[in-house]
Parts: sequence; C-alpha cells; structure tokens
Amino acid sequence: MSLYTSFAVAGAGPTIGGRIVKALIERGASVVAFARPSSTSTSSPLLDGAKIVTADYADVNAVASTLREHKVEVVISALAYGALPSQSTIADAAKEAGVKLFVPSEYGLPTEGGKGGHLVIKTQFADYLKSLGIPSLRIYNGLFAETIPQLNAVETGKFLVMGKGDASFSATSLDDVSGFIAHVLTSLPPTKLHDATFRIQGERTSLNAVGALYTSKNIPVEHVTSLPEGYTKQAFLQGLFDQGRGSSGWDNYTDRDVPDNADSGNVAWPGHQWKSIKEVLTL
Repeated sequence: MSLYTSFAVAGAGPTIGGRIVKALIERGASVVAFARPSSTSTSSPLLDGAKIVTADYADVNAVASTLREHKVEVVISALAYGALPSQSTIADAAKEAGVKLFVPSEYGLPTEGGKGGHLVIKTQFADYLKSLGIPSLRIYNGLFAETIPQLNAVETGKFLVMGKGDASFSATSLDDVSGFIAHVLTSLPPTKLHDATFRIQGERTSLNAVGALYTSKNIPVEHVTSLPEGYTKQAFLQGLFDQGRGSSGWDNYTDRDVPDNADSGNVAWPGHQWKSIKEVLTL
C-alpha cells in the first residue's frame, strides 16, 4: 500500500497547525492550508509552499470541493478548543470528498476514556469519525514545552506551583510534535496509521524539577494555593498535573499513569533527538 502524499490542515495558525504545514512541506508533501476568512496567519512563513484556501468550515460542500480539487488523502485538524465544534462539519466534508484518514485536534493530554470537559468532547468526535467510517489518528504529547512559562505564571517574576509539584508529566516541543506528525504520516503505511494512537514525550519531569531550572536563572519557586487572576486555565491544568494526569501515559480507563506508555510512540521516529525543556526554554 502506497504512502500518503496529499494533506489538508485546518487551523494552520502559528502554534501547532502552521508548524505541521511546514514540516509536511519539508518532507515534499502536497499541503492545503485552510484558514478562516478572519484569519491573520495566512501570510505566515510557516505556510510557504502550501496552497492557502480561505474557508467557512460550516460550508460542507465548499470544503469538500476543495478537498476533491486537491486530491487530499489526509485531513489534519489543529483547531483550538473553542473551534472544536467545527471539526464535525469538516469531517462531513472529508467523508463527502473520500478522504482516507482524519487526524483530530488532540496534541495534549490523553482523552480516550475521559469522563469530563474537553476529554468528552474529543472522544465524542472520535466516535463521530467512526460513525462516518473515517479512520483516525490520535496524538498525545502532554504539554507543549513552550507553554510552561504561562502554566507557571513566570511573568509574575516567580515560578508558581500549585500543590506538591512532584508528580511526573510529559512535555514535548512544538517542533517535535509537528515533526513527528509529519514523519509518521509520510513514512508509515496507512495500515499503521488507521485508528492508531501515538503517545509521545520529549521529556518526563515534574514542576519542581522545572522550577529548579528557573531558580538557576534567579526566578524563585513559590508554592501557592491559587494562581493570580487571569490564570484560570493554568490553574485547572496544574490541578490535573498534581494528580499525575499530565503524563502522556495516563490511562483514563484505569485512572492511573502508565509511565512506560508515555513515550511508547517515540520509536516511530527512529534516530530523532527530542528536545529537552532546558533547550526549548533556553534555561
């Protein structure tokens, strides 16, 4: 069975979507980058070499027409949390256009078997893809390493930690995540991708260990019971991390971390040197 060569990325912004586009282009793939009419990212150098298409994701016929026109085999969603409902109509368009694989917007903590919040939303969408008969590929990478300063409110001049801070979590750089996705999609046969899940991590560490890196840069660690106003999402995530749920190896079915699973997908990119948090944040 031949490898996939034609892709479409929805949500090709500067965080992860645009980087996926860039990584695919670098591997010689044909890429369509979908952008909303209001998007300001269409001039990003990350999209150089891609076919940029402005689209209303709610217009199933228009999206399907573009997918057919460019003979897209794989649709990759990099939509942010607030835009996740649009994945359903994109999936409808993918079904209409005969797309062979859909990569939903995961790129974070494991969602399979989750019982609340975004875990349920993402699991429901995976079920919807199954109902359409479209195979999916799910990627869990823990935390984007680049977001640690926001997670711990470093702009306050301190590294703020809620809870004990000693639970292990997974952190992976944006370039490693996007590079991994591009690598497996262009190098593995479809049989290895369809309805598969890859758990990856660049580094397994704890907030206390990361805090020690900041301390060496004269940014003190402070253990707190709450984060400042405006850090609601970060406080929620730190709460999950304190329970051990920040690991790519977390199993929602058994409610426990399986450390050996956290980087089980790394082997699919042989020879790759994964970036450490120290490298990513230049600490």
